[in-house]
Amino acid sequence: MRKKLFFYGFTGLVLFASLAAIIFGKDTLIKPDQGINPITIFMCGDVMLGRGIDQILPHPGNPVIYESYMRSAKGYVELAERINGPITRTAGYSYIWGDALEALEQILPDLRIINLETSITKSGDYWKNKGIHYRMHPDNIACLKAAKIDFCSLANNHILDWGYSGLKETLETLNKVNVKFAGAGIHLREAETPAIFNIENKCRVIILSCGMATSGIPPSWSATEDKPGVNWLKDLSDKTVHRIKEQVQQVKRQGDIVIVSIHWGSNWGYGISSEQIKFAHKLVDEAGVNIIHGHSSHHVKGIEVYKDRPLIYGCGDFLNDYEGISGYEHFRDDLSLMYFVCMEPSTGRLVSLRMIPTQIKHFRVNEANKTDVLWLRNMLNREGKRFGTYVALNEDNTFSLHWD
Repeated sequence: MRKKLFFYGFTGLVLFASLAAIIFGKDTLIKPDQGINPITIFMCGDVMLGRGIDQILPHPGNPVIYESYMRSAKGYVELAERINGPITRTAGYSYIWGDALEALEQILPDLRIINLETSITKSGDYWKNKGIHYRMHPDNIACLKAAKIDFCSLANNHILDWGYSGLKETLETLNKVNVKFAGAGIHLREAETPAIFNIENKCRVIILSCGMATSGIPPSWSATEDKPGVNWLKDLSDKTVHRIKEQVQQVKRQGDIVIVSIHWGSNWGYGISSEQIKFAHKLVDEAGVNIIHGHSSHHVKGIEVYKDRPLIYGCGDFLNDYEGISGYEHFRDDLSLMYFVCMEPSTGRLVSLRMIPTQIKHFRVNEANKTDVLWLRNMLNREGKRFGTYVALNEDNTFSLHWD
């Protein structure tokens, strides 16, 4: 990273909302109640630590995979190196996070959440008739601790890639290092159970995780009372809204911030269906949800702010091993964002949303160059037009979200 204060201004944003109002303008944020400290949450999209990435970490697992076009995870490392040059073998646990670590240390968010789209296991019991299988060796779990990740959303289409034994080992491994999770479990009750965080002197944050068939999650992966699996949503009906509402009401207190982390939609395309929008709105209106953390698409999608609640429909891939794989290049799946959502606990409203553009290269997170930053800005503004949102480019190459 260039030697400069790349993320200048974030600390002021987090600690002093009044200063943020001066920096960003009154249209950009809601003025927090006097004396109430906002809470800042780091969110990103899919973190895919299996396959090629696992092979460069200190404890690479068995590289055997069962894909029609690739039989060894090492092949993905070789593909990437053909395009972008050598990748460090046996990289340290922090290597993959790259430039993101500096941002996280400067901003010091109250909470760090990701969608972990990888089974953490030594299991060889791969899910038959499934095209792609992601697994990371359990001894590489320290990479999550290197970035101080607090929460992993698990309701996705790779968490059961290596069978029920793989899921069980994943849950056990996360528990060993005190990383909370939601969205998958040894039975439905565990899969539905939200993670709860007490943010000292501020508020509690409640996170529910769920996923849909539209993201590639097989219906057979749905957890039941006596079968492991994921918190699978059959549809986006009023009945599903009511189900989530009941789960929220069981735990929510005054001043809590509620996040629904949802894996939905196809891998490619900017479209956000009216059904998804209606569902997200009802979660805010009826279930008391404050933030939608959407993922599944391999690329960033448009952002909506509804009743001062941020609805991030698709965060994109934050880390993957896709370098060298051709197809869909026009979506720029190598580009992503670090989302820093600043919320006011007393009202549950969005204060500000700041984003840092990144690029996946050499199997690590890198600061995006100016050309790519402008590409992301133009895309976000194009896709945000339907929602009345746009991003302003700051002097440090970060974005600030504005909304009507």
